[in-house]
Amino acid sequence: MLMEKEFGLHDIVEMKKQHPCGTNRWKIIRMGMDVRIKCLGCEHSVLIPRKEFARKMKKMLVKHEEPVE
Repeated sequence: MLMEKEFGLHDIVEMKKQHPCGTNRWKIIRMGMDVRIKCLGCEHSVLIPRKEFARKMKKMLVKHEEPVE
C-alpha cells in the first residue's frame, strides 16, 4: 500500500533532487491541481503537477502550523 504524503501550503519540504543553486529546501507557495514551490536558496519558483510533486518530495522539513483562533 502506497502511503500518501501529507503536505500543505507554506510547508518547507526537501525534494529528492537538489536544485542547481545548491540547496534542497523548498517552500510550498500554491496548491491546487498543480503545486508551486519556491527554492529557499535562490527564490526560483517551479510549478509541477501534484502527483509528480508527491513522487519527487523526499521529506517534510517544517510543517506550517495554522494559527488557532
